[in-house]
Amino acid sequence: MNGSRTLATAARVLRQLRHDPRSIALMLLVPCLMLLLLRYVFDGSPRTFDNIGASLLGIFPMITMFLVTSIATLRERTSGTLERLLAMPLGKGDLIAGYALAFGLLAIVQSALATGLALWLLGLDVVGSPWLLLLVALLDALLGTALGLFVSAFAASEFQAVQFMPAVVFPQLLLCGLFTPRDRMQPVLEAISDALPMSYAVDGMNQVLRHPDVTGDFVRDALVVAGCALLVLTLGAATLRRRTA
Repeated sequence: MNGSRTLATAARVLRQLRHDPRSIALMLLVPCLMLLLLRYVFDGSPRTFDNIGASLLGIFPMITMFLVTSIATLRERTSGTLERLLAMPLGKGDLIAGYALAFGLLAIVQSALATGLALWLLGLDVVGSPWLLLLVALLDALLGTALGLFVSAFAASEFQAVQFMPAVVFPQLLLCGLFTPRDRMQPVLEAISDALPMSYAVDGMNQVLRHPDVTGDFVRDALVVAGCALLVLTLGAATLRRRTA
C-alpha cells in the first residue's frame, strides 16, 4: 500500500460524492430522522426509547452506509472507472483503503450527528460514556461500509445491489437481540446470531447503556465488530479484478 495513492483515491471519491447531494443526505440525515421519528413514536414511553434507542443508534448508520457504499461502488464498476484504475500502478490495497477512508470519514460525521442528536436533543439516557456510544456507532457504520464494498462485486445493477439488503442486513436485524434477548431464541437461531457482527454491535451498545465503565464484554464486542469490518474489507479487495483482458 502507498499512502499518497490511498489519499488520492479517497479525495477522488469525496469529490464525486460532493456532487451527489441525495447520497449525502441519505448518509447524514436519514439516521437522524429515523431516531427523531422513533423518539416520538414512543413519546408516551420514554423508557422504551432508552432501551432500544442505543441499539438503533448503531443499526441505522450501518444500514445507510451499506446502501450508499454498495451503490456508489457499483457505479464505479459498471462505468469502467475501476477497470481504468486497475490498469494503473495502483494496488488493490490502495484502492480499497481509499474507498474505506472516504466513506469512513463520512461515517464519522454521520455517527457524531446521530449520537449527538440522540443524547442531547432526544434525551437518550445512557449510564456509560457518550464517547463509547459514538465509538460503537462508528464501528457499525464502518462495518456497513465494508459490507457495501464487498457485495457490490456481486451485483450487476443498482437494483441488484439494493436486493442484497434483505439477504445481508435483515437476517442480522432479526437475530441481533433487538426484538428479544438472544438467549431466549431457539438454540439454532441463537448459535447463528453468535456468528453475526450486528449481534455484537447491539451487545456493545447495551453495555454502554447499562454500565458506567468499560467492561470486558464491551471490549470483546468492539473488537469483534472492528475485526469483521477488516475481514470484509480484505475480502472486498480480493474481488477487485479486471474483467477485460
